[in-house]
Amino acid sequence: MEGVGGGSAVASMSQRQHEMWKVYQFYLDKTTPHPVARWIASSILVALYFLRVFYLEGFYVVTYGVGIYLLNLLIGFLSPLVDPETEPSDGPLLPTKGSDEFKPFIRRLPEFKFWYAVTKAFCIAFFMTLFSMFDVPVFWPILLVYWLVLFVLTIRRQIVHMVKYRYVPFSIGKQKYGGKKTYGSSGTCRFMTNPITE
Repeated sequence: MEGVGGGSAVASMSQRQHEMWKVYQFYLDKTTPHPVARWIASSILVALYFLRVFYLEGFYVVTYGVGIYLLNLLIGFLSPLVDPETEPSDGPLLPTKGSDEFKPFIRRLPEFKFWYAVTKAFCIAFFMTLFSMFDVPVFWPILLVYWLVLFVLTIRRQIVHMVKYRYVPFSIGKQKYGGKKTYGSSGTCRFMTNPITE
């Protein structure tokens, strides 16, 4: 009898976890069309984390680990889904000439997943600052210099890759096509001339 009751308790707990996950996923999905608000909220979280580290004067190894993780995420965010160096010889997926067909840049790590991973990393790091066992004593300027060197070398390699395969991982806003205007705001012809002359 205990096995049956224990089984129903486990099933009930599993059902509750599933319901909580559905609610969490629902609100997470609602944030998808609001990238500016998401990044502002994450920036506040990052600022709170750095204020806590500054105030506690510790947890530099945790911060270094988050920095390495963010560097890895940034490379995925700036890289195309299919690397032109390793793609098959069918032809490049990215246009190489102005006459080539337009192909949008598809990231290896989409913006939403990038934001989610960054936010989750800082939430976990903030949680780790609540426990003194993660506060490993270390001389933080060495970690900072080492991280900066890694950052510069990695970004430099990524920029060389972008120049070599001629792609830009950023697009600001939706591209607008003006087309050819023939009439001005007053309703008069602007660019066309009247072919009938006296």
